[in-house]
Amino acid sequence: MTVTATTNNGTVTYTGTADTLGQKSAGVTQKSMAQTDFLTLLTAQLKSQDPFNPMDNADLVAQMATISNTSGIAEMNKSLATISAAVSGSRINDAASWIGRSMLVKSNITAPDAQGNYAGQLTLDKDASALSVDLVDSSGNTVKTIDLGAHTAGDVSFYWNGRDDAGNYVAGQPLRVKVNGATPTEIDTWASIAAVQSPADGSQAKLITPLGSFSPSEAIKLT
Repeated sequence: MTVTATTNNGTVTYTGTADTLGQKSAGVTQKSMAQTDFLTLLTAQLKSQDPFNPMDNADLVAQMATISNTSGIAEMNKSLATISAAVSGSRINDAASWIGRSMLVKSNITAPDAQGNYAGQLTLDKDASALSVDLVDSSGNTVKTIDLGAHTAGDVSFYWNGRDDAGNYVAGQPLRVKVNGATPTEIDTWASIAAVQSPADGSQAKLITPLGSFSPSEAIKLT
């Protein structure tokens, strides 16, 4: 059977079997119409229209505007995808520049930096007269007690070089921060940035540290 066209009040209707239209009988496989497909159909419609009752100019312009808008949206989406990829790549490059540096993050676990030092800070909501910090290992043993003395409310820093009184290095592992003499509202510790992880889904890059992975936005300070 061939494809036929009939005209009724200026509207052209095409009829034919799936085979004559170049489609598989199991169903239509093409899910979208490209600009060239639209132009082909429009040309066939113009050739088959009733010369005594042609298509209204406004209708013709409306159809052409529709395909132009659709094509423009597709091009815009491609441009946005390109911009998004460029921005994501820029963010990853920015995060990669942090490798080898240290950042202050919210954590009650402290790990040694490249020089073997432990450091962090406490945030107090009121004054403390006898403040100290115990660094405790995974077995519950206190490896080091840092006497901080009296402090007013605010941020209080602590530091340990990982050595005992004889100068021997006795640390090396992550240690839990236990505060005595006050109840801090927050405990933050410094962590060395060893690597940057870029998720496959394009989400924000992660900074890999001995304390775990953090997003760049979780860095309170950076050195």
